[in-house]
Amino acid sequence: SGPGAHAPAMAAPGGTLRKRRGVGEAPRAPPAEEEPAPPARPPLRPGTFWLSRIVLLRSIALLYFVAFLVAYHQNKQLIGEKGLLPGKLYLQNVQRYFKGKINLDTLSYAPTIIWFLDWSAMDSILDYLAGLGLGISACVLVTGCANMILMAILWILYLSLVNVGQIWYSFGWESQLLETGFLGIFLCPLWTLSRLPDYTPPSQIVIWGFRWLIFRIMLGAGLIKIRGDRCWRELTCMDYHYETQPVPNPLAYYMHWSPWWFHQFETLCNHFIELVVPFFVFMGRRMCIIHGILQILFQVVLIISGNLSFLNWLTIVPSIACFDDTCLGFLFSSKEGCVKDQVLKIQAKQAAGQRLPLRYGCYIRKVVNVSFGLLIAYLSIPVVLNLLNSRQVMNTSFNPLRIVNTYGAFGSITKERTEIIFQGTSSLDPNDPMAVWEEYEFKCKPGDLKRRPCLITPYHYRLDWLMWFAAFQTYEQNEWIIHLAGKLLASEEAALSLIAFNPFEGKAPPRWIRGEHFKYKFSQPGGKHASQGKWWIRKRIGPYFPPVNLQGLKKFYEARDWPYPKQN
Repeated sequence: SGPGAHAPAMAAPGGTLRKRRGVGEAPRAPPAEEEPAPPARPPLRPGTFWLSRIVLLRSIALLYFVAFLVAYHQNKQLIGEKGLLPGKLYLQNVQRYFKGKINLDTLSYAPTIIWFLDWSAMDSILDYLAGLGLGISACVLVTGCANMILMAILWILYLSLVNVGQIWYSFGWESQLLETGFLGIFLCPLWTLSRLPDYTPPSQIVIWGFRWLIFRIMLGAGLIKIRGDRCWRELTCMDYHYETQPVPNPLAYYMHWSPWWFHQFETLCNHFIELVVPFFVFMGRRMCIIHGILQILFQVVLIISGNLSFLNWLTIVPSIACFDDTCLGFLFSSKEGCVKDQVLKIQAKQAAGQRLPLRYGCYIRKVVNVSFGLLIAYLSIPVVLNLLNSRQVMNTSFNPLRIVNTYGAFGSITKERTEIIFQGTSSLDPNDPMAVWEEYEFKCKPGDLKRRPCLITPYHYRLDWLMWFAAFQTYEQNEWIIHLAGKLLASEEAALSLIAFNPFEGKAPPRWIRGEHFKYKFSQPGGKHASQGKWWIRKRIGPYFPPVNLQGLKKFYEARDWPYPKQN
């Protein structure tokens, strides 16, 4: 057979296809070509800090907002005209010390703009300063942009409150907020209110200023522990910390009862984070990022295990400077025209070799940034010497403006918790064994055994915090304790606003008030006391201050120029 014998068979498939299409059916059109997908956006390049600046400014603004909120709610009761330690009397004493003059020495000793205001309306001054701070910080927090003027105003306002706040503002986080806020001033352009000011890119000098701050905070905290209480070297401090810290929270109750080996592990981790990790910041970009992650995680653990004011929230802020735009890009929207998109365009121009035309102001700004760096370096000299000194001091400022400070926390750990309990009675005779003494409850500090530990961070009750310190001192060292007792005897409204429970509400004020001293311990979970709903167990140590009445305090008040409370 020849090749032609196979022809009909070879043609069959073609015939079959024609039958399937049907007679007269038009051939199918080829499928339409799909539109090409838009090119993927390039990732953010490392090494720029446009987005980092926005996150830093918002973080600083958040902390300022909390600090001014605390001030607005509590300053009048603490340092107002009828406060426990009136700010007006403090300024008058400072002025008297400097021979009645308001000069450079006076301003250096207590730098505050209140010197130039009308002291006769101290309550209004305190409210206006805190209110203005709340308004500006809220604006920066919401918008994510600021200029040097706004950030400088926030810094001056808080500096003014701190330097008239006396012992209520005597803790490390006040200086730390001022130093952090001072660095924030130089993050911003002078006038422009823009999240991405074209002619003011974030200065590497300022970014390193933040990194230098977190390095000193953590290393200082680590060294003060190693040089301080031996329990840090013996790895036993965490056996006590959760129970004896100033204001425990609910999680601290459970953390306290962790096994001994877990507490030792916590202490070792603490030493690693505070003594080793800080040096990562100088070891290149990757190690700096690891440093930032570890420090933030460490602060989060501290936040959830205690009410340490806004200290740990504030310590997170300089750690943010460890992250460039590449790291923080996930926090921002990728939509066209948004901040992240604009940063990509800026980076693309820089990659293409395009540079913004330098203005005269750009040269001035470079000079300002270099001068700022030199100032920080100069003010750091005594701080570094303090870190190297075996007699290291913590939470100290070597300059009146608190620009560069020493830091540290829990250099010593109290092994027992003691509390001052205020009690009042309507009895005519405080020594009558039949007298009924009723207890006042503070906002957050332990008192009622069945009250669950509070959770308030980053907010802060200054009176409760100072009551913790007063409990292991004497009332002679804390005269404001007796001042508070007098105000409670008079049922003064301002003082009562600092108290959670007044047992004499709706009744006549007490005739006598006394302070009792107790030792407090956490109840054992699942134990007898816990089954009764008690978070705490306590044992009376003795009297903290003897029973006092309003009439008997008159000379005490007059000797200190304190306004005598009028009974309501």
